[in-house]
Amino acid sequence: MFSRFLALTGVEPAQVRNAVHDPGFLAGMLDFLMNHEPTAVAFCEATGTMPDTLAAVWRHFSSPGLDSGEY
Repeated sequence: MFSRFLALTGVEPAQVRNAVHDPGFLAGMLDFLMNHEPTAVAFCEATGTMPDTLAAVWRHFSSPGLDSGEY
């Protein structure tokens, strides 16, 4: 999953250590997981995270969408 994430985002492996402290980067990581169901399912299985928990965290860190009514 990590190599796929790096390929899709253009982030260099050396940048990840510092980037994890940036809320925008965390939101991007969550978008990466949530935009590909097999990846989200694999993450949940590997970490013991409930899918509802992952979705709640994603909503917390993501910017409101156009359909959310929040601007």
